[in-house]
Amino acid sequence: MPSTRDIRRRIKSVRNTAQITRAMQMVAASKMRKAQQAALAGRPYAQAMDEVLRALAADEADIAAPEMHVREVRQRGVILVTTDRGLCGSLNANLLREAAKFDRDNTQFIAVGRKGAQFLGRTKRRLVAEFPYKDVPSFDEARAIAKFAKELFLKGEVDRVDVLFTKFVSTLTQTPEQWTLLPVGERPAVTAAGGARGSAPSAAATLFAFEPSAKEVMGALLPHYLNFEMYHILLEARASEHSARMVAMKNATENAEQLIKDLTLDYNKMRQAAITNELLEISTAQMALG
Repeated sequence: MPSTRDIRRRIKSVRNTAQITRAMQMVAASKMRKAQQAALAGRPYAQAMDEVLRALAADEADIAAPEMHVREVRQRGVILVTTDRGLCGSLNANLLREAAKFDRDNTQFIAVGRKGAQFLGRTKRRLVAEFPYKDVPSFDEARAIAKFAKELFLKGEVDRVDVLFTKFVSTLTQTPEQWTLLPVGERPAVTAAGGARGSAPSAAATLFAFEPSAKEVMGALLPHYLNFEMYHILLEARASEHSARMVAMKNATENAEQLIKDLTLDYNKMRQAAITNELLEISTAQMALG
């Protein structure tokens, strides 16, 4: 049975842990608000890009951009977007569970984030590249990732490039998502509200007029589309990470505080029992002395 000294030490240790988790919660909450705003602000632009691209494809049926060429999938490329650090609940675990479903013999992985690279090395899957990205993702980081994936696709090393990441839904909810990056146009677009919409062009698509021609606009738009698509995914992933970490640290702080209450109650019971025993010993000694 632990002594009062052991319980005091444990209370002190748990209290120190609670201070750390509370500080991490506050830091994550500060980063979370900025990341959420960035992710939500990018959705209307992503939706507009989708609409323009679909209108271009509908306007010029003979456009044969290599990035839009659909072929039989023999080799698949997967961009796995995870976090660099843990302490964010089940965020990475849910994502890596989906990554484990891909056929290891026919899949080449591009890791974005250290946790994904560690998982791929541990499970001996084929890792062809690893990219870091900051707490506030930059467009240059997204451009480098999209460029590498595009080169793999155009060289014929992979027949399809999917992105596996965590989509931000709300502070309490983040879901693993798989989007097709290449060939372009394979994925249903995402609305500004975050929901999926069908692949058919919207009614507004008929209002677009392209100058000098749809083909030239398509040639200029496609590279930017891929870069922004990747950038938008990084923003969604960071918003999910900071939200999950804030919630995990909040739960850890609350659990630590509850544990301190339970330990303090046990400590007080032991002290009360010890005092009672001492009083009984004193009373017994006095009675023995008459």
